[in-house]
Amino acid sequence: MKISVITVTYNSAATLEETILSVIGQKSVDLEYILIDGLSTDQTLVIANKYRDKITHLVSEKDKGLYDALNKGIDLASGDIIAILHSDDFYTHPEVLSHYVKVFTDTSCDAVYADLYYVNQDNTDKIIRTWISGTYKRDAFLRGWMPPHPTFLAKKHVYDQFGKFDLSFTSAADYEWMLRVIHKQNIRLGYLPEVTVKMRVGGKSNQTMHNRVKANMEDRKAWEVNGLRPKWYTLYLKPLRKITQFFKR
Repeated sequence: MKISVITVTYNSAATLEETILSVIGQKSVDLEYILIDGLSTDQTLVIANKYRDKITHLVSEKDKGLYDALNKGIDLASGDIIAILHSDDFYTHPEVLSHYVKVFTDTSCDAVYADLYYVNQDNTDKIIRTWISGTYKRDAFLRGWMPPHPTFLAKKHVYDQFGKFDLSFTSAADYEWMLRVIHKQNIRLGYLPEVTVKMRVGGKSNQTMHNRVKANMEDRKAWEVNGLRPKWYTLYLKPLRKITQFFKR
């Protein structure tokens, strides 16, 4: 199975090289690497061009934000499986993608998710939160569950059949997309019980109280645009689930 890994960048010079190295260092996989840049003004493209021979598609042009750039990458992808790795995240070891392929092969599923570490921005060996996803149970989204999107790999046909990211969202299009394909369309899921991605703390939706409130409003909108009704407690449980992540190591 061929895997297309998409990385979106914008002024990501401080972290991009680690991301790139974690992708091109993957072993025993048929890999296509797609890097979509939003016209960075720092050294992002200088770093990317150091590894140009390992990057299948390198696009640098103005976009309408993160999700628009991801959609561009999806359109370029020729792999059987699509992975998304942001420019401040990285894979935890060189066998990560081969482990995903094994789950896809063994289970014939449509998508596979795993576990994730949130780490300190400057010291990525320092774990801040541990997101252990657990095995998916039907209607888990109603109980505030979701898998960590950076660990979520889906077959290309899932995007072809059910659509890409909804650009009316600014911070929760990944949640809306997973709600759409998992909860509404009930695609077949596989779970890889290991930490596959390290993600630096400080994500867009969690930087300020204003952004947290906005993210919660977008979560509610995600249900509405899909014609779904959450339970009264669903959108309260979703952020509360994060509390336990601070106590897992």
